[in-house]
Amino acid sequence: MARRLLSIWFPRLASDASLRRRPVEGAFALVSRLRNTDHLHCLNEAALARGLHRGMALADARALCPDISTRPADLAGEAAALSALRRWAGRYAPMVACDGSDGLIADVSGVAHLFGGEEALRADLQARLDRMGLAAESAIAGTRGAAHALARHRGGIIAEGALAQGIGRLPVSALRIDPETAEGLARVGLSHISDILALPRAPLSRRFGAGLILRLDQALGMQPEPVSAAAEPPHFGVRMTLPEAIGLQSDVMAGLDRLLARLCAHLAQHHQGARRMKLELRRVDGETAQVAIGLARPMRDPARIAALFRKGVEEVDAGFGIDALRLTAPVTEPMAPEQVGTGPALRTEDALADLVSRLGNRIGFDRVLRLQPADSLIPERSFLMVPVAHSAPVPGPIRRGAPRPAILFPPEPVNPAAPPRPGHPPARFRWRRMPLSTLRATGPERITPEWWFDDPAWRTGLRDYWRIETREGPRLWLFHTPQSRGRPHWYAQGEFP
Repeated sequence: MARRLLSIWFPRLASDASLRRRPVEGAFALVSRLRNTDHLHCLNEAALARGLHRGMALADARALCPDISTRPADLAGEAAALSALRRWAGRYAPMVACDGSDGLIADVSGVAHLFGGEEALRADLQARLDRMGLAAESAIAGTRGAAHALARHRGGIIAEGALAQGIGRLPVSALRIDPETAEGLARVGLSHISDILALPRAPLSRRFGAGLILRLDQALGMQPEPVSAAAEPPHFGVRMTLPEAIGLQSDVMAGLDRLLARLCAHLAQHHQGARRMKLELRRVDGETAQVAIGLARPMRDPARIAALFRKGVEEVDAGFGIDALRLTAPVTEPMAPEQVGTGPALRTEDALADLVSRLGNRIGFDRVLRLQPADSLIPERSFLMVPVAHSAPVPGPIRRGAPRPAILFPPEPVNPAAPPRPGHPPARFRWRRMPLSTLRATGPERITPEWWFDDPAWRTGLRDYWRIETREGPRLWLFHTPQSRGRPHWYAQGEFP
């Protein structure tokens, strides 16, 4: 069987995809920023007709076309659109791969007769892409290089055994060579592929490099060029269809246990752990109920996951019965093999993860927080509050020096009963309406504000901190602001155990 390859080229994929979501009348272009200057990234047909081209500076484009509409280019969205088209093109070939950032290549060997021939296959392809609003050109040839070249020069079909005649009329740049090589060939009068077909290979290789000969041989079928489609990402989902409808919670949980065992085994094969799971329950009346859970860390232990589903299953209205269940893991993360179980061997971090998962599913994972150490000597900035589910515990730095209070709060005024001696804390003072007297004092510890932060609380300058043990019991962290003027000089900011 002769090899036949289909090449599809999307000359305006980024702009066409953007206009499909939000149509615009008239000239339109996507803009990307390069070296502090905005340039045109992809244009629609109306913009091209006004004399604009890709790579032009946006300022020059507005001078030629003042009414042009622009949007920022989305490279990730463009790649996602091409990936979606690659999956869609699977209707025409069992193996489809991306060909650069704006094209596809598909192996249609032995497939064309299913569509009534190669002409009918191309016509069906073009009609469907036109209805999508995507500009495209396609070509079918016996080699990847020939199909690629023809698709980018108005498309067509090259019959078997006619590769040299089919690509001979095309410019040498169609061979996927670098622009310098194409320009060098044009300077000596070799502007078309037919001009170099009959020339000796050795002089061409010495003057223009081996890359030209390789591309020419690939287009003519003398050098192999396989089509290797990227492997599809694994789909983590299982389903179960029931012969009779069920409605009891115990029956649903029994079915969920079977689905979890299968799904977790599939996750283990790919060394993945679920971070989010969704259970879909199809009722006999056609409606679907959903129960979704999140997990504090990657997990694939069926017993622990089932416990998190129980509350949501209790709230499901089974109606006249449930006849199908579908369980998916839409969000997964890499997870190394590990020991799982629910007995005495359950590790402390597993128990903490289960607790965070239960709390997160009730109140939201962004509201379950933990303290992380921060690299700052300012008490208010010495820690961070981060979600537990999206962070790992970080051991704090080994701190040498004065201890820190167990409870830290915003500075609260302290009213001394009498002006204290210079360099000493007040002997008697009032804090939170409580009269207190100093029994022991340790300090001072001077902390200077971080000059690179404009913190209103530290605009009074440096602080001298004291550890105060009172006769009445409270052990406080007091500080003095010697540089402040017209304000209370003493504040309490923390309490020791």
